[in-house]
Amino acid sequence: MPQSLLEYADSLDQRDLRWPAPPKFELVNATPSLKPMAGMRGVTWSLYGTLLRITDGELLLRHPQALRMEVAIEKTIQEFNMWNSMTRRPGKPADLLLPKYLNLLEEARLTSTSRKGDYPEIDAAQIWRKLLELLDKKEYRYDESVYGDWNELSQKVAYFFQTALQGTEGAQGGLATLHAISTGGLRQAALADAQCFTLVQLTRALRSQGDVQQLDSILPDSLNTLSYASGIRKPSKSLYAEALLGFQKIGIEPHQILHIGSCVHDDLAIAKSCGMRTVLFAGDKTSLKITSAELKDPAIRPDRLVTELIQLRDIMQV
Repeated sequence: MPQSLLEYADSLDQRDLRWPAPPKFELVNATPSLKPMAGMRGVTWSLYGTLLRITDGELLLRHPQALRMEVAIEKTIQEFNMWNSMTRRPGKPADLLLPKYLNLLEEARLTSTSRKGDYPEIDAAQIWRKLLELLDKKEYRYDESVYGDWNELSQKVAYFFQTALQGTEGAQGGLATLHAISTGGLRQAALADAQCFTLVQLTRALRSQGDVQQLDSILPDSLNTLSYASGIRKPSKSLYAEALLGFQKIGIEPHQILHIGSCVHDDLAIAKSCGMRTVLFAGDKTSLKITSAELKDPAIRPDRLVTELIQLRDIMQV
C-alpha cells in the first residue's frame, strides 16, 4: 500500500537530508490587548505566520532568490530520478526544468475565477502533475508501491520541493493553545492560504510540542477552508464566505467567530468586513504585516492583539 503524504514526509527524516532552516525568531515591540470577548463559539486560523512559522514569513511557490529556486529544483530532480526522462541539453538539469515550472506557475496565475474580485490560487501538486506528464512522454517510471498514483506522486513531489525551498516549524505555544481552545468547547478550523501539504507540515511541526494523534480532531476537514482546494486565495472574499457557510451549518454565526492572523490588509480586514471578530498575532517580525495607518483605521483595525499564541486563552476565557 502506498505511503500517505504524512508517512512519506516522516520517512524522509530517516535520511541525511539537509533542508532550509526555519526563520530566526525576532520579537515584535507590541503591547497585547487581551480584554475578554464574550460569546465566541468558533475560531479560524491563518496557518502560515500563526501556528506555522515559515522562512520568508509566507508560503512562496516561486522564491525571488534564483539560487534558492535552482537548488530546490535540483534536489527534486535527483530525489525523483527525473533526469533520465528529461531532454538532454548542455547545462544543469535545473536549467531545463525550472523554466517549465515557472511557465506553468504563470499560466495558473492568469487563470480567471468565476467571481469578480476573487484571486485564483495555484495548486502546487497540479503544477508538478503537469511536469511529470511531460516526463512520462519519455517513459518516466517510479515506484507506485511507495508513491501511489499520479496524483499521490504529485503531492509528494510538491511537498519535497517546498521543503527544499522553505523551512518550517511550529510557533511557540501552538499546540497548547489549540488544545485549550478545543477543551473550552470552541470549534476550530483553518481558513488559510495553503497547499495539499500544509496540514502535514503543521502536524509535523506540532509534534515537537506534544502528542498529536489526529489533527483532524482539532481542525476538522469538514470545517477547514484551504485555498488550494477552493481555487481562490486571500484576499478573495468568497474564501471567507465559504468558511462561514461551514460554520453556519453547525449553528455558528460570523460574529461568534474569532479569526487569527498576522496580516491585516489582505486577511484580518477581509474577515472583519464579513462580520467576524479578529485577533492580530504580532509575535514574530518575519510574518507580521501591518502599518500604523491600519492600526488607526476602525474599519479594519484588529479587535485584539496577542504577542504569544497562549494569550488567546485570556481573550476567550478558556
